Amino acid sequence: MFISCEETKKLLSERNAQFVDVRTPEEFESSKLPGAVNIPLHIIEAVCDQNLDKTRPVVVFCRSGQRSQMALQILKSKGFPEVYNMGSFMAWNQC
Repeated sequence: MFISCEETKKLLSERNAQFVDVRTPEEFESSKLPGAVNIPLHIIEAVCDQNLDKTRPVVVFCRSGQRSQMALQILKSKGFPEVYNMGSFMAWNQC
């Protein structure tokens, strides 16, 4: 299940959520969202502990929502208690 762009923006502004783009570096460079960091899906498990804070919410997204759903599962399995899937990066423009 995806969260809306309104919910995402609220998490970012009110709860200092971490905004993570799990697309490839090439995809990230072609269409960045404000405040997003790029941690590609294929490396997220290896680097999440060094790059993300478990005490803050994490919002993940990608091109369609499939990779971000996998990233959500990985982060939850690594002990991140609050992870949300925005789905497609294009959802950002819906609000």
